[in-house]
Amino acid sequence: MSKIKFPLTILKPVERYLQSEEKKLKEQKKALKSEDPYSYSDRVNDNAAVDTEAAEESGHERVSVLRQEIDKTLIRIRKTLTKIKLGKFGLCEGCGKMIDTDRLAIDPTASLCINCAKKDQK
Repeated sequence: MSKIKFPLTILKPVERYLQSEEKKLKEQKKALKSEDPYSYSDRVNDNAAVDTEAAEESGHERVSVLRQEIDKTLIRIRKTLTKIKLGKFGLCEGCGKMIDTDRLAIDPTASLCINCAKKDQK
């Protein structure tokens, strides 16, 4: 696997963008905690009303799924920031070749080239 040295004029904006996204996602994750019905201080574990219990369960499930998606995205962002520092940004984890720059422009956290991504989906 060879190192691809992107010019700093490309890497710095990508790095700043990813750091900004990471900050936004952390804030969203924190805000979601307050939306979780299970975190309400006046919540009773054994609600008498079935509809109230169902609404709380649905709300909790929604928040849980959103937090999991945020966690996955944060992991991809941190992984990409590490790759930038190591000089491995833009290398496909599948074949070791360079990921198309158009693909990276759309999703800087892409870890597979288009060919490996297609193989991975099968």
